[in-house]
Amino acid sequence: MADSASVRSVSSEDVSYVGVRGQCCVKAANPAYKRGRRLQLLQMLVLPFIPILALIVQTAITLHDILIYRQEVSDIEAQVAIATDLGKLVTQMQLERSEVAFYIFTNGSTLRSGIDQRFELTNQALSNMSTWPPVEVPENENSTLLLDNKTTFLNRLNEFRSSVSDSSILEVLHWYTSVNAALLNHLTNQIKETDNSGVWRYLISFKNLLRSIENIGISTVYGINYYARGELRSISYINYVRHEALGSDLLNSSLNYVPSLRNHYMDLTSRMPGYGNIKIRRDQILGNANRNKSHETAKMYFDSMASYVDELRELQGELRKKIRDYVNSNLVDASHKEAYGIAILVLVLVVSPIIIILVRNAVATIQMYSANLAQKAKELKKEKRISDTLLFQMLPPSVAQQLKQTRQVPAEYYASVTVYFSDIVGFTEIAAISTPLEVVTFLNSIYKMFDARIECYDVYKVETIGDSYMVASGLPVKNGEKHVTEIATMALDLLAGSVVFKIPHRPNERLQIRSGVHTGPVVAGIVGTKMPRYCLFGDTVNTASRMESTGEVFVLPLACLCVQP
Repeated sequence: MADSASVRSVSSEDVSYVGVRGQCCVKAANPAYKRGRRLQLLQMLVLPFIPILALIVQTAITLHDILIYRQEVSDIEAQVAIATDLGKLVTQMQLERSEVAFYIFTNGSTLRSGIDQRFELTNQALSNMSTWPPVEVPENENSTLLLDNKTTFLNRLNEFRSSVSDSSILEVLHWYTSVNAALLNHLTNQIKETDNSGVWRYLISFKNLLRSIENIGISTVYGINYYARGELRSISYINYVRHEALGSDLLNSSLNYVPSLRNHYMDLTSRMPGYGNIKIRRDQILGNANRNKSHETAKMYFDSMASYVDELRELQGELRKKIRDYVNSNLVDASHKEAYGIAILVLVLVVSPIIIILVRNAVATIQMYSANLAQKAKELKKEKRISDTLLFQMLPPSVAQQLKQTRQVPAEYYASVTVYFSDIVGFTEIAAISTPLEVVTFLNSIYKMFDARIECYDVYKVETIGDSYMVASGLPVKNGEKHVTEIATMALDLLAGSVVFKIPHRPNERLQIRSGVHTGPVVAGIVGTKMPRYCLFGDTVNTASRMESTGEVFVLPLACLCVQP
């Protein structure tokens, strides 16, 4: 039994059979079955789908981050546009303040430029504003007025302009300064210092430069007052010093935020005519010594400061250009990243089903090959059974198993074996008067009948030679002392069968056989390699053969055929 199990071939049929008797999951996972093929296909599709899904999720997250970055850059662009519009309006308001202040100091007798033209430029800058921040302007000495749109602000500005001739320099300075301060505060609130793009440095530099110009403009008003009136009172002097210092500090802060502007500022001041006179005038005002009133000197001071402020505004324009280039660069970078992210996502979405289809086709091909292999294994197993059956008919099963395993079977000695010989009486005469085909048909019929009857006994058919039929019991599997009774009972059964057997081509003649039996020791083994035969050797074989050849013909009466052995 162990030898039989060790050489037993394993096929898909065996696996499926075990699955039916054992675990259902074995059958379910067997690709030889439809359910197993579906489960295997699902597993093979899930395997590449997991990294594909992870790649899609990762690409989607990256694209989402890129879109957020693009939105941030767009917000920065809007922020820069608002800051630019506010800067232009503040600039025009500063210039208008200077013109109005000079107009008041000179009692309207000498104008640096047309005041109506300055009003028109301010109105144009106001109309170009895309958004309007709520601005509080002075209504009287103790109250303010909130202006939440451009129209109300323009109306209030025109009302103030119409009353300029009746206003004092302090009232004009207070009104314009309050409006500019509100606009600059709104500009400050628009700047997000936590922005990751880095544009906030440019915007803060832009804001500080605007505030620097604002403070320089205010200090210029007090300077004009000094030259036009000959002295500055204590409060005016303090205000001049404060705004002059703030203007210088804010200018340095602006240049520090954008270091590339410092060289540009040095170039502007180096080629500016009369820049040295500005420092002299600043020292004169800081000295606050009494001097003669001079509208001409006031105008010269106003012109030099206006030229200096114009240079600062040129610097402001350069900074505005840098901001625009920086934002455009960020927008282009964001667009490239967005296009790159979308392209990757589309590529992943396009390639993913292709990969899944290829995997599915590969799995289907493997499953088809597996199914064909399983079918071939079944056919091979069937053919193996047929060949094993034929082999076991030619050799004892135990000997055949050993021969298949080791390709050689050593001869074995058996102490007690019963050997049976029989032959057909008168076979020579029958063969002489029969054709070869009739002889073959006759022998095939009788031996098929003998072979069928010996299946009921523990015996082994050794061979047939002509009309001689040789059977042994007690080998190759030993059965104790049973071999004697097995052979004896079989011999009577074969004798009974021969009585009723009819010769095919001579139905009127009865078949007669001679039998010989002997018990004793034998040696059995495989002889030959091309057509190996299991042969018996020893005196026991010879004695049984002599018993058969010298024995008498025994005819079993027909009446005995009804008696069970």
